[in-house]
Amino acid sequence: MTTDLPVAHEWQPEQLRLAVTAAGVALWSWNVDTDLLTMDVRGYELWGMPWSDRVTFEELSSHIHPADRDRVRAAFAATRAILGAYETDFRIMIGEEVRWIAARGKGDDADIVARTMFGIFLDVTGRKQAEEGNELLAGEMSHRVKNLLAIASGLTTITSRSATSIENMAHELTGRLTALGRAHDLVRPLAVSQGAAALLGDLLSILLAPYDDLGAFKGRIRVAVERTGVGEGAATGIALIIHELATNSMKYGALSVPTGTLDVSSVTESDDIILTWLERGGPAVETPEFPAGFGSLLVKRSVTGQLGGSIDYDWSEGGLIVTLRIKRARLAL
Repeated sequence: MTTDLPVAHEWQPEQLRLAVTAAGVALWSWNVDTDLLTMDVRGYELWGMPWSDRVTFEELSSHIHPADRDRVRAAFAATRAILGAYETDFRIMIGEEVRWIAARGKGDDADIVARTMFGIFLDVTGRKQAEEGNELLAGEMSHRVKNLLAIASGLTTITSRSATSIENMAHELTGRLTALGRAHDLVRPLAVSQGAAALLGDLLSILLAPYDDLGAFKGRIRVAVERTGVGEGAATGIALIIHELATNSMKYGALSVPTGTLDVSSVTESDDIILTWLERGGPAVETPEFPAGFGSLLVKRSVTGQLGGSIDYDWSEGGLIVTLRIKRARLAL
């Protein structure tokens, strides 16, 4: 009795070479006695090193990020005690550039030939950057949700004080939460190809609208800035910054009391637009004693990264003054 079993394809060396090249795989071998490594051309390109027929592990490890170097050395030293396949991810430095590399192979002398172990290097920089971006986004979204819940709680408390009936409270609270939702839409990244986000004054007014009628009088928030357009990228950064400042003001600053006021104005200085956030009539101001929280770090990242500028805080006796410097060229992006 015979059976027609499929015959495995016999890959030719040239086919294997093309597949390895297409996958961006770098090949390496390591002599466990001499500690010498041999890499293919792709390996030297990946490590940013000139071609050589061999390199010592010590020479190669000098390119590993200092924070990962000891861990990687220990991992390679332990590979011969590892049963089966292993994978180690680490960073290398090429000038100022940081790359993530995954080293893969088999331990416990599983595939050792003539005292030489074999494995591959893969450039996983894109995947690692995506993971870091996702972690940052998760932290950012968690922070925003906490802020929104705090604001919603404050809105409910303030509305309950002034409402004359349950129906009146529901109407006012719904209106304020709706306005807050419109403002929050501007905080999230805009979809591609949606065009210019807004005029600067309109953007600021929309973001601050949910807080304007929470005091003893309408119009306690005043926006007086030059008429200039804001691009999609800059709008996201500005919205996040204003949202953070307004949240903190509602918690601790001028917007936390009925008589507090807020003025946002702008001046032009060379190639920069300077926004001034001026709070008055709020509780006594004290300079924070603790390191900046996640919200402050997000603000700083947005200012320096997206807007190419700087932000300064002045906890003056009369109230907080924030000076936001933005590169005009970045504002249109």
